[in-house]
Amino acid sequence: MRKPMIAGNWKLHKTLQEASDLISGLIPNVADNRNVEIVVAPVYTSLGKVAEAISGSNIKLAAQNCYPEPQGAFTGEVSPLLLKDVGCQYVIIGHSERRQLFGESNKLINSKAHALADVGLGIIFCIGETLEERETEQTFDVLRRQVRLGLKNLREDQMKSLVVAYEPVWAIGTGKTASDEQAQEAHAFIRALLTELYDKETAKATRILYGGSVKPGNVDSLMSQPDVDGALVGGASLKADDFARIVNFQAQDS
Repeated sequence: MRKPMIAGNWKLHKTLQEASDLISGLIPNVADNRNVEIVVAPVYTSLGKVAEAISGSNIKLAAQNCYPEPQGAFTGEVSPLLLKDVGCQYVIIGHSERRQLFGESNKLINSKAHALADVGLGIIFCIGETLEERETEQTFDVLRRQVRLGLKNLREDQMKSLVVAYEPVWAIGTGKTASDEQAQEAHAFIRALLTELYDKETAKATRILYGGSVKPGNVDSLMSQPDVDGALVGGASLKADDFARIVNFQAQDS
């Protein structure tokens, strides 16, 4: 069975004090939940503070991005080794905001995946189509391209530490959410694609998260879908009560 993951991407939010307050409000509300892997991804400046705050709890730490080199003359970048050193267990790569706003290519994202796998960090690998691509029926072509190029030359054993996050770009921060059926259709396609690229066992074991305006009000029905293994949460992860409710989801009978 795939253990569900609920990951909170804080994006560019929270001072040190605000981050500390958020974690303090979150921990007691999720402390008894051992059925879900809980992850938070603060800004770089809060990683150390949050690592200390969650020490001994059931919450894991992720970074929102990385640079694929271990060290060197790369002003403003942060390496996988440094993220591991500060206490990260996962790193998010390929988020649509990195692709759309900063022009990150599938090739660059692939190099990050390899760099993270090389140092033993877990990978939250984001993919997803824009509204225009969905409306012109390119969704599956986009997902196929992003998966094939983004995971190029990753071995089966390296896939064990990788989580896919399907995030339709048109549903991120817009209040729109893919329907349960749309999410399941995309997730099933991704799992079938992983079967082609690797094998049935790898595909079956790989967790596929949904991201895109996940909220307390829609998480239960989303998590009832057979190929939805969790959520990558944006805005709702910035409020302890909302995020705790998502972590403590109650999947509905389908």
